[in-house]
Amino acid sequence: MNGGGLSSRAIVARIITIVIFAILVLRLGYIQLIDDRYAGLSAKNYLREVVIYPPRGEIYDRNGELLAQNRLCYDVAIVRKDMPKEGFDTTMVSELVGMSREAVVKKLEQSPYRRESRLTRYPITVEQKLLLDEMNIGGFYTTQRTVRQYPRKIGGNLLGSINEVTQEKIDKDSTYAVGDYIGMEGLELAYEDVLRGEKGVVLQDIYAPQPDRNKVLSEAVAGKSIVCTIDAGLQQLAEELMKGKVGAVVAIEPSTGEILTMVSSPTFNPDELVIGRERGNNYAREIENPRMPLWNRAVKSRYPPGSTFKVVTGLIGMQEGVLRPHYTYTCEMGYHKDGEHIGCHEHRSPLDMNFAIATSCNAYFCYVFRNILENKRKYEISKDGFEAWREYVLSFGFGRKLESDFLGEGAGYVPTREFYDERYRKSWNALTLLSLSIGQGELGCTPLQMANLAAIVANRGYYYIPHIVRQIEGQDSLDARFYKRQYTNVAPKHFETIVSGMWRGVNKDGNCKGARLEGYDVCGKTGTAQNPKGADHSTFISFAPRNNPKIAIAVYVEHAGFGKDMAVPIASLIEEQYLTGKIARRDLLSYVKHTKIDYPMYTKKKKK
Repeated sequence: MNGGGLSSRAIVARIITIVIFAILVLRLGYIQLIDDRYAGLSAKNYLREVVIYPPRGEIYDRNGELLAQNRLCYDVAIVRKDMPKEGFDTTMVSELVGMSREAVVKKLEQSPYRRESRLTRYPITVEQKLLLDEMNIGGFYTTQRTVRQYPRKIGGNLLGSINEVTQEKIDKDSTYAVGDYIGMEGLELAYEDVLRGEKGVVLQDIYAPQPDRNKVLSEAVAGKSIVCTIDAGLQQLAEELMKGKVGAVVAIEPSTGEILTMVSSPTFNPDELVIGRERGNNYAREIENPRMPLWNRAVKSRYPPGSTFKVVTGLIGMQEGVLRPHYTYTCEMGYHKDGEHIGCHEHRSPLDMNFAIATSCNAYFCYVFRNILENKRKYEISKDGFEAWREYVLSFGFGRKLESDFLGEGAGYVPTREFYDERYRKSWNALTLLSLSIGQGELGCTPLQMANLAAIVANRGYYYIPHIVRQIEGQDSLDARFYKRQYTNVAPKHFETIVSGMWRGVNKDGNCKGARLEGYDVCGKTGTAQNPKGADHSTFISFAPRNNPKIAIAVYVEHAGFGKDMAVPIASLIEEQYLTGKIARRDLLSYVKHTKIDYPMYTKKKKK
């Protein structure tokens, strides 16, 4: 040391201290004034970015009655770092949110310390949320949601259901995130883009006073409501009539293509598949039901149309010029010619076209079918005649999807020339395919296609694409395809003969007189579709009134016997309710409701 001055070592130490302090000051200034990264991290300690879920669009029937509405509920999330250090009553929390205490504790232990995570898999009710608020436990946060409820508890297959979106869907569509809800099947899925709305975001300051707590970053947009074409009262009646039976009912307004009722039986209560604690158990029960209530038979099942298809055979015959209404053919308990035998029931013979439709003569339409395919004036071989026949059938909406707004629509099946070439090694003719004339053989159609056939005949040759939605909130019209007439390849002039025969079958001396409604000129055609797996299927197509028809309907009941036995009374009661607003035939109503059909083929096999 020299004269009390600082040593060189002390001077160096002081300089280093000053430099370090200067660096710290400069760094602090940089962080505060320039770099906002730490401000963001700090903000995360007291700011929550909360998703605002929009209410889903509601669904109304054609008369303004609610079919699907929203119920308020809440998701519960937790942030461990915000929870009280002294702990809280986990038993009370678990009882309140409907979880076991062990599950709550495990969730707390597994959740991130600083990051928000869901406590409950299922939303809680408004009452549960208020009780949780009263406990005033830090670190518990609720987010408002809505789930569905279905006031009438009808139309399960029609309306579909809501569930949490899958990761697979999230990967395909960035609109969705974990925890979002999405339509599953039915209307809820078909119109998901319309019903779901748009999510919003709020920045929530958890320490700010209540009025200043939320800053809206983006507004949520509610989903659009839908008015569907269904008549709720008619839908409920049809479901009640089909209870204890397997099959489907579809009714259409011929002048618009609007579907008035669509029933698949058995069906399910849509309220039982609402998001919640019991949904999984309820869904598993329906999946395990051997009668397959989740399968929409009305638009997906492929059934033989049976004798209802005779109206198509007759129309094609007239259009092809091989049949005139006055042409008569004999029926000796069936068609017996060239080694082919197709039986028929007892009725007077010979008979013309009008009575053949009314009494559903098999032999008559076997003759007509052969004449179509074997028309030497137009076709060199019957295979060419078959291809022409097939094009006519396709024009009636068979063998293809009708392009309705209902997802999952089946196409049915109309066999091709190539199909028969392969099956019969190219050795086949009209006689080989004779069962097609009466709606049997390889023909398959959906109940929706059969109801559409009834609408075509009611309109004398055209239809509007069947659809389930009538109006969408904020839109003036639907897709243009629903307003365009779709014509068959048969001229309108030929339809009146068929209409006359269908009227006679109900109102005079035919086999579906049980469908008669005084003053409404009901027209109908029965079908008894043969089935190799049990009793015949009972089916019926109808429309009413004869002129200016208001309703066209198809009923298909599996293994129920003759068309007149079960399909006719079901269709007639639905028509009566729709046309008159009431049902006067209370005995018939009671009979149908209490009739249960045994289905051994749908019995659940016991596990060994």
